[in-house]
Amino acid sequence: MNIKHVSFAVAATAALLPIFGMSTPASANSKNQILSTSYMTNTAYVRKSATGWTYNLGGTASNLKFGHKTHYLKNYPHTTWHATQKRTILKKNGNKAIYYYVTNGRGTASGWIWHGYLQKKSTASFNHTASTTTTSSTAADTANTTSTTQSGDYATLIAKAKQYLGRPYVYGANGPSSFDCSGFTKYVFSKALGTTLPRTAQQQYNAYQHVSAANAKPGDLIFFGTSKSNITHVGIYMGNHRMIDAQLRGVVTEATNVSWWHTVGYSRPVSMS
Repeated sequence: MNIKHVSFAVAATAALLPIFGMSTPASANSKNQILSTSYMTNTAYVRKSATGWTYNLGGTASNLKFGHKTHYLKNYPHTTWHATQKRTILKKNGNKAIYYYVTNGRGTASGWIWHGYLQKKSTASFNHTASTTTTSSTAADTANTTSTTQSGDYATLIAKAKQYLGRPYVYGANGPSSFDCSGFTKYVFSKALGTTLPRTAQQQYNAYQHVSAANAKPGDLIFFGTSKSNITHVGIYMGNHRMIDAQLRGVVTEATNVSWWHTVGYSRPVSMS
């Protein structure tokens, strides 16, 4: 057999290797990777079957770690799970998977779960509740927006907020051991200034005088979402495109002018000095 024939035989053998499963997939990874994480409109789900666990997720974006299993769906036959965050993961096997961060209605169980274990809750009672909430928020936006009459000290507000840096995020939590975004702003304004904010981010956006980005001042509330009627996150503005807020990583200070935050607007519950 001459060199030409040997080369042809080698090439033919190499071409057949994938057919017999002898090659390693090009898409395989040595580590799990986070492709994206985003907040989502609070959506109610129920389990699709008794199979499935919620997980604690840790590590970094380039080396995601699946931590302890936390809650087994079999033990929650009638629970409504509220999904507030969505995460796309590229797993070691090369497959992409979508996980939701979910919390039960009482805030006693939470974690990340593969979306395929859930199905949307579509009962009449839930639809009625959602409709009522939307109507109330819209009405507040047009009828109950109040002017800022109180005054407060910005240093006092931020000093109180920073006391809780690192506290974990838990959907529906009001503090002080854990918070969700609007639970954090409500708690801090109450403890620092004696100001009682509404409970949800949407209600907080609706309740107070809005200010433009150009006129935003430290101590204002900064809101994020897809529109004025779909506010999904709130933080306390610190000036210079920074805020302190309760998010996935817990209570942190972070930049506001980044691609994953879509700023809808600002409001001023208290005039700061």
